[in-house]
Amino acid sequence: MKRSRTTPLDTLRAGLPVAALLWCSCPLWGAASAPPGGRELAFYHTHTGERLDVVYATGGRYDASALARINRLLRDFRTGDVADIDPATLDIIYELKQRAGYRGPVHIVSAYRSPATNEMLRQRSSGVARKSQHLEGRAVDLRFPGVDTARLRDLARALKRGGVGYYGDSDFIHVDSGRVRYW
Repeated sequence: MKRSRTTPLDTLRAGLPVAALLWCSCPLWGAASAPPGGRELAFYHTHTGERLDVVYATGGRYDASALARINRLLRDFRTGDVADIDPATLDIIYELKQRAGYRGPVHIVSAYRSPATNEMLRQRSSGVARKSQHLEGRAVDLRFPGVDTARLRDLARALKRGGVGYYGDSDFIHVDSGRVRYW
């Protein structure tokens, strides 16, 4: 009888679905309390034309199905690669919308980037980090149409919840759930 050998990596892979379910059922860490109706975000992707309106958290818990839909929309639009978007980044966007009093869809300029896309962009611009938070699914470049980009930057900085980049000439800001820093 042939015995199969289980490696530590096999064990880890087998536990990922369970870990993902447990993680998605965790409370919203570090976020303001969820309103009774839940945390809702509407998106418009400026490069693909796709739209999504979704409640991603209800009763203080993230919704795994909603997060999967967001991951798909915020994929690397150049390669089609999909990655998990950090819910803490979504919470930053949600809070930013609340503080701005913005009711429309968040216009997405960029979100997850594959290593190939990030490297291609680095070759074209000195402003792209080698270890970009976009590679980790922790960053989103966005705009709120009708909200001044400098005001949006200031509101994001006031959150003190991650990185904030300001690209006034291109009319967008960068937000991420990494350490607090500004550029």
